[in-house]
Parts: sequence; structure tokens; C-alpha cells
Amino acid sequence: MSLSHTAAEYMLSDALLPDPSSSRAKGLRLELPSDRLLKFVTVGLPLFLVSLAFAREFSAGSQISCFSPTNFTGKQSAYTDTACWDSLIHHGFDAEGRAITKSLWALKVFPYSLLVVAVLMYLPYLLWRYAAAPALHCDLLFIIDELDKSYNRSVRLVQHMKKIQQASAEPEQFWEEYERARRERYFEFPLLERYLTCKQHAHALVFIYILRNLLLLLFLAATCLYLVFLHLNIFFQDEFSCSIKTGLLQAEPHIPSLIPCKLVFFSVFQLISLSVGSVYVLLIPVVIYNALQLCQWDKGLLSVYEMLPAFDLLSRRMLTCPLNDLNVILLFLRANISELTSFSRLNAVSALREATANKEDIDTVVDFMTLLAGLETTKPKH
Repeated sequence: MSLSHTAAEYMLSDALLPDPSSSRAKGLRLELPSDRLLKFVTVGLPLFLVSLAFAREFSAGSQISCFSPTNFTGKQSAYTDTACWDSLIHHGFDAEGRAITKSLWALKVFPYSLLVVAVLMYLPYLLWRYAAAPALHCDLLFIIDELDKSYNRSVRLVQHMKKIQQASAEPEQFWEEYERARRERYFEFPLLERYLTCKQHAHALVFIYILRNLLLLLFLAATCLYLVFLHLNIFFQDEFSCSIKTGLLQAEPHIPSLIPCKLVFFSVFQLISLSVGSVYVLLIPVVIYNALQLCQWDKGLLSVYEMLPAFDLLSRRMLTCPLNDLNVILLFLRANISELTSFSRLNAVSALREATANKEDIDTVVDFMTLLAGLETTKPKH
């Protein structure tokens, strides 16, 4: 008999979770995988393409090529290229023969506008990092710690029950006391459950998360509209007529009124704009999907922790509208499931519960541990 008791003690001691390491606080992920991917693409893509554009500009030299008259010297041709690149104004004529001008300055500032786009795309993540991440970090650290502690409390409860059962002279009286304690909910530790219930009535995290996605969606749409505007107005005109008869050269008779020029970098800018625009259009459904995740509960995680005697948030139907901070916390708990040591063990217990013939004998992890410890063999039959 002592051998079976010793085996049960070793089994229960092995079921306890080790104390959490100090690195848990540093290892928590405060961004969902999809949000991290969005940040990497929306911020990194324009920066990468702008670096390529600047590298080509520095390596290729002049970004414009003007067809200067044959009587121009080399220095005059270089001056013509520089003056036309500085002005970037197309001089033409409408259908009625009237002179019109069209500024092409958007082409010159296009690489810098992509830098502005990258900064704008990073603003939603700065908002989340400084407005929501500190509070979320504290919530996750407390909830993960309490979930693991609740599991350990259940195992220690079974250890204590085992000692009482061994010392009890009347096994039937012990099990009557056990059933009465379950009915009166003495085994519960309501701090975690009440904390999660309180989070159902808070909306700070969900507001910031929705605001972040709305800002990101707004910036993506604005960038796409900006690129469409460039293509419709400028990005189909790689040749233009330049006028250098200004200032001291205005009275020079040998200088033509208009000089044809061609933009050397035009095809590169077209390719960059098409790449950024097409990728951003594909990312818009991803942002919408991230926001719509908050419209339904992630009940898989909570259902596993229903095995804890101190946790019956689902069974008491306390889950109401999903647009609250608790749903956001559940999403991030799922992302930090590797830090939740008790989840894998409770998940295994839940699977064994489904495979057990007498499911009514296993309601909580306490019942499962008492069954493994051999206490159920002396439990009176009802």
C-alpha cells in the first residue's frame, strides 16, 4: 500500500509546473503575427524601393537627357540638363494653340514621398506600442501567471486531499465532505475569473487596436490613391518640352524657345509605383481581416481552461459582445501560447476526458488527478 501511495505522490509532484523563469516577461509577444507581417511589408517595402531608386540615381548620374542644339558646347548642354531638371515644367499647346504649362515636380519628389509613406505606415504601430502595449504586457503577464498557478493549485489540492484521505478513518465521510465542498464551490479561486470578467467591461485595448487598423487602412488607401493620381497625370509622360529662356538667357536669339527632354529614370519610377500600389492593395483585405477578428470570440482557449475548478467563464455564459478588451487579450494569449505552460497539459486532459467512457466522472482537472492518484477507487458509488 505504501508503494502505491509513494507512486501517487511522485506522479502528483511531477504534474506540478515549474516556477516561471524571469525571461517570461521579456519573451511576451505584444504584436500578432499578422500585424508583424503588415508592419514589415508596409514599412519595409517603400524603404527598400527608395534605397534602390537612390542607388540608381547616384550610380547613373543625371536623371534627365535633353536634346540640345548642335551649336551648343558641352558645358551648355550640361547647363541645359541641369536647368530643365531643376524646373521640370512641360511647355506645350492645347487644341486651340494656346500655350500651357504642366509641372512634373511630383516625379522629383516621388522618392521622398515614399519615405513619407513609410513614416505614415509606422505611426499606427507607434500608437499601439506606446498607448496599448504597456497595459497589454501587464495583463498578459498576470493572466498567464494566474492560469499556471491555478493549474498548480488544482494539483496541490489533490495532494492535500490524498493526505486527508489517507488519514481519514471513514472514507465515506471524506467523500461526502468532498461532494459538499464542490457544491458550495470551495475549490474555486475567483481572482482570475473576476479579473477576466472585469476586462469584458473595458474597451481601451479594443479601441486602440481598431484605431490602429483604421489608421493603417486609411494610409494604405491614401497611398494607393496618390499612386493612381501620379499614373493618370504624370507617369505616362516620359518626354516633355523644356524652356531655358529665362533670366539672362531670355534675350539670347540663338537659344530655341523649347528643348525636348526625356526622363531617364521614368521606367524605374513606374515599376516602383506599380509594385508598392499592387502590394498595398493586396494588404487591405489583411487589415480588414485583422479588425474583423474581434467580432467573434476565441473560445478554444477558454474551453480548455474550463477544466480548472476556478474557471467557468463559458459555462456561466459570461461572454457577451466580443468587442471588449478580453477578446483582444485572448488573441494575444493565443499568440503567446508557448509561454502558457499549463495549456498543453490541460489540453491533453481535455482530450482524455473526451476519450473516457464515463465522462461524468471527470469535470475538472481535480477529478482527473484524483482518478490518476487512485482516490476514485474508494469513492462510494451513487
